[in-house]
Amino acid sequence: MIMLLTIIVCTLLTSAYVMLMLAYIKGWATQSDFVLPLIYKPHTRVSVIIPARNESQNIGACIESILGQKYPEDLFEIIVVDDHSEDYTVGVVDEYTDRNVRCIKLSDIVGPGNAINAYKKAALAAGIAHSNGELIVTTDADCVAPNAWLMHLAAMYELHNPAMIVAPVIYSAKSTPIHLFQLIDFMGMQGVTAAAHRLGLGNMSNGANLAFSRVAFMRVKGYEGTEHLASGDDYLLLMKIKKAYPNGVAYLKSPKAIITTAPQPDWASFLGQRIRWASKSGKYNDMRLTLILLLVYLFNFSLLALGIGGFFTPELWYIAGLMLTTKIVAELVFIIPVAWFFRKEWTLGYFPLLQPLHVIYIVLAGFLGFLGGYKWKGRRVK
Repeated sequence: MIMLLTIIVCTLLTSAYVMLMLAYIKGWATQSDFVLPLIYKPHTRVSVIIPARNESQNIGACIESILGQKYPEDLFEIIVVDDHSEDYTVGVVDEYTDRNVRCIKLSDIVGPGNAINAYKKAALAAGIAHSNGELIVTTDADCVAPNAWLMHLAAMYELHNPAMIVAPVIYSAKSTPIHLFQLIDFMGMQGVTAAAHRLGLGNMSNGANLAFSRVAFMRVKGYEGTEHLASGDDYLLLMKIKKAYPNGVAYLKSPKAIITTAPQPDWASFLGQRIRWASKSGKYNDMRLTLILLLVYLFNFSLLALGIGGFFTPELWYIAGLMLTTKIVAELVFIIPVAWFFRKEWTLGYFPLLQPLHVIYIVLAGFLGFLGGYKWKGRRVK
C-alpha cells in the first residue's frame, strides 16, 4: 500500500514537473527577440547605479565597460555607491571622477547609529537619490557590459515605454566543477526568467541587469516597506512596480544586452548566495511563483528522499531513476536553445552529469533559505 501511494505521488509530481518544463520551452521560444532599429538616436538620460562593497579587484573593469558604451557620453552617468568597503574600492572609483563617474559613500548618508538590514537597498536608494537620469539602470560591481548594452535598454524604453525592463545575465565561467555547475544552473534560471515573463508564470529578475523609470520608482516609493528584508532589492521592487503598472514590465531578449558577471569562487560562497536568493521566496504576494517554487522543491525533495530510501528499500531506486531520467530529458530540451542564446552550448555535455548534485543543492538551499539567516559580504543578515 505504501509503495503504491509512493508511485502515485511520484507520478503526479513528475507529470506536473514535465508540464512546467513544456510551458517554459514554449515561453522561451515565443519570447520575442529585441532588435535595435537600424536608424536609432537615443535621447533618454540614463543613470547607472552600482552598489559596491570590497570590490577593488572588479570595479575598474565594470566602470571601463560602461564608459566604453556606444551610448552618447552626455546622456549617461555612473554612480558607484560604496557600502562600507574595507579595501581600496573607493580609491579605484576616484580615478574615474573626471570621466562622468561619481562615488558616494553610504557611510556619509547612513549614520553609525542607524540599524540597517538591507544594505544593498540602502545603497541603491542613495545612488538613485543623487542621480538625475530619467531611466535608472542597476548593475553589480563585478559585472561587465557589452558596448551596446545601454543602447538596447534605452531603445526598449523609448519604443515600448515600460516601467521596468528585465534583461539577461550570464556567468563568465571556467571549466571547473564549481564554475560549470553555477553556469548551467544560472543559465537555466535566466531561461526561466524570460519564459515566465512571456507566459505570466510568476515574476523574476536580476539586479545585475535591471532598468526602470524614475517616475515608476518614485510612484511606488522605491524600496519602502521592504527594508526589513536583506535580499530581494530586484524582485521586491519588480513586484511593487508590477502592481502599479500591471503591463509595465518588459523582458529584453537580446544577446547584445547580456551582462556578464563572475561566479562564486567556491562551494561555500555559492551556497551562501543561493540561500540569500531563496530567502526572498514567498516574501511577496506572487502565488503563481510560490506554487511553481513549491512544485520544484517537492519534486527534487522526493528524488532525494527516494535516493536515500533506496538503501532500505532498493525498489525505490527504480522510481528515482525514472524520475531523474525524466528530469534530465525535460530540462535538457528546455536549456538547449537557452545555451545557444548565451553562446554556452559547450556546457551541455556536462548537464546530465551534474544533475544529482543539482537535486541536493535545490533541497539544501531551499531549506536553509526558508530559515532566513545567512552570511554575505562579511555580514550576518536575516
